[in-house]
Amino acid sequence: MKFNKTMLVASAAALSLGLVACDGPTEEGMEDTAEMQESQLDAQAEQMEDAGAPEAQVDAVEDQADAVEDQGEAAADTVGEAADGNTM
Repeated sequence: MKFNKTMLVASAAALSLGLVACDGPTEEGMEDTAEMQESQLDAQAEQMEDAGAPEAQVDAVEDQADAVEDQGEAAADTVGEAADGNTM
C-alpha cells in the first residue's frame, strides 16, 4: 500500500512540473514570430549569397537572424514568467 501512495505522489509531482513547463499561447506566439523573422532573414542571406554578395555581408545578416530569434525567445520567456508569476 505504501508503494502505491508513493507512486501517486510522484506521478502528481511529475504532472505538475510538466504543466509549469508548458508555454502559454502568448509565449508560443512570440516564439513563433521570432522564428519566422529568423527564417526571413536567413532567406535574405541565402539570396544575397546566391547573388554574389561578399561573405562578410551574408554572415552579418545570418548573425542578425540569430540575434533576432534569441531576443524574441528571451522576450517570450519573460512574458511567460510574468504570466506564471515567477518574476524575480
